[in-house]
Amino acid sequence: MKKYLTKKWSVVTIAIFCSILWGSAFPVLKVSYEELQMVPEDTIAKVVFAGMRFLLAGLILLVGVFFINRKALYVSRKQIPILIVFGMTQTALQYFFFYNGLAKTTGMKGAILASSGTFFTVMLAHYFYVNDRMNWQKTIGLIAGFAGIVVANWGSGFQLSFQITGEGYMILAALTGAVGTIMAKEMAVGIHPFALTGWQLTIGSVLMLVIGLPQLQENAMTFTPLGWGLFIYSALLSAAAFALWYSILKYNKAGEISIYKFATPVSGAILSALFIPGENLTLLIIGALVLVAVGFIAINYKPKRAADN
Repeated sequence: MKKYLTKKWSVVTIAIFCSILWGSAFPVLKVSYEELQMVPEDTIAKVVFAGMRFLLAGLILLVGVFFINRKALYVSRKQIPILIVFGMTQTALQYFFFYNGLAKTTGMKGAILASSGTFFTVMLAHYFYVNDRMNWQKTIGLIAGFAGIVVANWGSGFQLSFQITGEGYMILAALTGAVGTIMAKEMAVGIHPFALTGWQLTIGSVLMLVIGLPQLQENAMTFTPLGWGLFIYSALLSAAAFALWYSILKYNKAGEISIYKFATPVSGAILSALFIPGENLTLLIIGALVLVAVGFIAINYKPKRAADN
């Protein structure tokens, strides 16, 4: 398996595939909120819906690992507390911010704001890994990337359109995800990536459901056939994307594979424009996407001289 997760063409294909799956989550969730008649201000409903989604995704992975390589499911006593912290951070905390933030912003803007997670990862990697330090290319990339995030938040009247519980939560979700990426890189040693993903999704989702279900109001969510279909798809995309991403993360540098996440805001914005009523690609959104893409490319740019050495 390792040889397929270290070959350049394989890593690129998997990374872009994962990024497109994550990008599709933005319109899927926005449409789900409407289909399930969820009130934007209902925080608990978002927590429960996220918990249901990730519990299903986690169980899908754990059952799959059980039939393919059941020994991979076992973890040592020392790894259990780490998995609990990882589940709380990467699933419960990150998606509390993500689900509630996305409810109060557009799918296109949410996709762009979520891309800040990659830039946070680059900054954190500087302090955690000797071979993944900041340089002038990464500095330019970070400036371009965050400039794109600022542009995405300019309103039609060329004024900043920003609220803590909307765009602010999306940025906090991205920061939490960046911390989770560093944790995953460290924890991947000795744990099968699929098992790691399955356990963290399951643990985090159970925590969300334990907190959310007792407080859930009656008729907070109204499931329809389309609603169930969107729910199942969102669970499947999480299971596939996280498992594949952690697999390539285990054998590759976090900074090097991050460039391919540019496909997330691009696909998220395009799919949101296609499937969410009232959302259209504007010049500001296109400009923001260009700046974010430039940021990704600059961060991962390697001069030929350096490559030859």
